[in-house]
Amino acid sequence: MNESLVKECEQIVDSEFCEVQEQIKLLHEERKKLLDALRQLEMANLEAEASGIHDDVYQLRNHKYSSLGRGKYSECSTSASSDDKQEFEDISEEDEASFHDTKESFGEPDVGSVLTHFKRRTKLPDPAEKERGVSLWSMIKDNVGKDLTRVCLPVYFNEPISSLQKCFEDLEYSYLLDQAYEYGKSGKSLLRALNVAAFAVSGYASTEGRHCKPFNPLLGETYEADFPEKGIRFFSEKVSHHPTVIACHCEGKGWKFWGDTNLRSKFWGRSIQLEPVGILTLEFDDGEIFQWSKVTTTIYNILLGKLYCDHHGIMKIRGNRQYSCMLKFKEQSILDRNPHQVNGFVEDVTGKKAATVFGKWNDSLYYVAGDGINKASASLLWKATKAPPNVTRYNFTSFAMTLNELIPGLEEKLPPTDSRLRPDQRHLENGEYEKANEEKQRLERRQRMSRQIQESGWRPRWFEPQGESESYKYTGGYWEARDVKSWDDCPNIFGEFTEEVADCA
Repeated sequence: MNESLVKECEQIVDSEFCEVQEQIKLLHEERKKLLDALRQLEMANLEAEASGIHDDVYQLRNHKYSSLGRGKYSECSTSASSDDKQEFEDISEEDEASFHDTKESFGEPDVGSVLTHFKRRTKLPDPAEKERGVSLWSMIKDNVGKDLTRVCLPVYFNEPISSLQKCFEDLEYSYLLDQAYEYGKSGKSLLRALNVAAFAVSGYASTEGRHCKPFNPLLGETYEADFPEKGIRFFSEKVSHHPTVIACHCEGKGWKFWGDTNLRSKFWGRSIQLEPVGILTLEFDDGEIFQWSKVTTTIYNILLGKLYCDHHGIMKIRGNRQYSCMLKFKEQSILDRNPHQVNGFVEDVTGKKAATVFGKWNDSLYYVAGDGINKASASLLWKATKAPPNVTRYNFTSFAMTLNELIPGLEEKLPPTDSRLRPDQRHLENGEYEKANEEKQRLERRQRMSRQIQESGWRPRWFEPQGESESYKYTGGYWEARDVKSWDDCPNIFGEFTEEVADCA
């Protein structure tokens, strides 16, 4: 081939390539216009579908709250109305979006050198016995449609923490509330509301891969968590057996967090649905209050396929001052390639959108100021910690591994009702499965007497009911009793018992 023919061929190829390149540019521009149009439509849908955020029952103002007691305030329902349950449209993904990490301003606060620090454990004890497999279907096939809190399962289906301790897992990222307090003090009310929203989402991160059931506490069982490195003290108690109600109270740097929950569960053959009933309240020292309820949790494929859990529904975070927040936990579909999505926004008392939030409940949450949705300018609110290297079948986070630990000097300070002293739970943690199962069956005999004990006049030791609202308030005094080891009125609920002892409890 001569040189002129080669050059002619090159020119033809270059010409064809230029035409294709121009067509690609045009398609790229059209795609950008389409995405912009979709974003505008999505935001319009978000605003329209969330119009229920202005319901009068939730419009809490300073002058209204000043005439209400805490008990009345906690009566406010935060469940979604039928209008709010319309589908939020998902915020579309953008390729290679560059997020701005605001770690410098959102970092965990220094709790001070005056606090006592010690090294908490990073792994569970090595199991003493080899675990045996048990068929879940053989245990629950006769309980379809029933409340699973009343179904007695072998210890093999439990994880070595109680529901009281699992409540404390919601406080793993308590530094978000410390930040929220500081932002409010400096007049940055929007950042306070955003950090509260991030905290409400962060409590779900530890549920990823957690397929075992926490122990159902005995009536009067308690749990304390004193974490000076976090600057928080937490306490919880099982205050009712029928219905099962757990109450908790936590104090941090400039804030208090409390609530009670009644978890209703149903088994539907292929899935288990958990409906939380109760209100969580967060109060800052300056009087600002936020309230919300948890969303529905469903565990899928309990018989066949890969077991997984999902959280779905609308969460309303009601503030009594300037801002409130609406979050949509998208229900995962069978072929969903982008699960665990959370989308929503913060708006002021006039209904004007102040910020858009988006992310995943098992990973992270971001926000964009104003009513825009440009992900390239998004800032990080919260990021989940990485999974620990010492993973067990329970898939505990590093934080969860510390919850049942008896650190040096702690046992002699605890009341005899503390979950750490529960023998079946301790045996399970140590991998002593036969002993754990024997103790679980023994304690469940006492559990079956709980309704009789409650109806005979039993009352919680550290919480009291608030009128007709069916909510409970911490009465105080636990930490003071702990300082002097005054546990005379705390029975040894994990010890040996007879039916006569139960009648006198």
